[in-house]
Amino acid sequence: MSENSSIYAQSGVDTAAGDLAVELMKSAVQRTHGPEVLGGFGGFAGMFDASALTGYKRPLLASSTDGVGTKVAIAQAIDKHDTIGQDLVAMVVDDIVVVGAKPLFMTDYIACGKVVPERIADIVRGIAEACEATGTALVGGETAEHPGLLGPDDYDVAGAATGVVEADNMLHSGLVEDGDVVIAMAASGLHSNGFSLVRHILTEKGIGYAEHSAELGASYGEALLTPTALYTAPLLRVLEAPATAGAIHSLSHVTGGGIAANLARVLPVGSWIEVDRSTWSPLPVFRHLADLGGHTLESLEGAWNLGVGMFAVVAADKAQLVATALTAEGLDPWLVGTVSTSVRDFTGFEQGAKGVDGGAVRLVGAYKN
Repeated sequence: MSENSSIYAQSGVDTAAGDLAVELMKSAVQRTHGPEVLGGFGGFAGMFDASALTGYKRPLLASSTDGVGTKVAIAQAIDKHDTIGQDLVAMVVDDIVVVGAKPLFMTDYIACGKVVPERIADIVRGIAEACEATGTALVGGETAEHPGLLGPDDYDVAGAATGVVEADNMLHSGLVEDGDVVIAMAASGLHSNGFSLVRHILTEKGIGYAEHSAELGASYGEALLTPTALYTAPLLRVLEAPATAGAIHSLSHVTGGGIAANLARVLPVGSWIEVDRSTWSPLPVFRHLADLGGHTLESLEGAWNLGVGMFAVVAADKAQLVATALTAEGLDPWLVGTVSTSVRDFTGFEQGAKGVDGGAVRLVGAYKN
């Protein structure tokens, strides 16, 4: 260690630990690199050869940035960090595919109180493996040590990605028509939203994350860290397949804001749908947490996905083809309702969200047991 590094270490920043973390994650990151990634590993800026975009008539770039919220607190509590990376990639890249875009590259940022090389490497390996699974190059990242601001075991993660879609193939609410069918795709669990409520419920009940849950068949921490499902690669294959090309009009990633609000964002103003709860049974994790908190499942539809990770709004005459294709891709789809543009009273409906003036959505009926 140089004298300058030693002086810096006295303030709580260990550059040697940072270098070791980089070495531990290096091979996983490099596996996401195709010939489009230039400059190798560890440069000041990630470089991506965009010459492939010259094959597009009108390439539209899509970008997204996100984190995984307070789910990281559970990872820290049970010292398990190898799934948070997939959560991050899913939250970022699955937003990009919603417009029909193919992800090109991603960068990540980890802020921590103290660099523990093995912990940082676990997080980044998870990011890299999920990037590899979604066809996304991980071209750069940053690990920042913030002693005095964050505790030694505290960290947060964020990421940003860029994708591309041909303008004529972009998905949006303007394509949605009267009679379109809405197909839900199963979630793997809570994904990465609503964890402040989860943590509140467990704290109120005095339940620790290491405590075993008979209902969940694992410790609470392990069950809650089930990684967010990755929809990007399967959806892109369905979008590009000749039999289903053009059949999907819009997609909705069910994240913060809940079920109805996220679907409303990808429907046109004046359209509406009643989502039939009886078409699916919420996963055990949702039922158990709702029981612990004394809540009904219906009251939690604005906080948790309740088992729906993504919606596709599909042309009615192609709905069965799309559902079959999604099943073949392992996405577990089912039909939840039909879009209508007939005039009606929207009392009790969610209408748009996050600044988007969209359609109107409400959930009806009772959940399947």
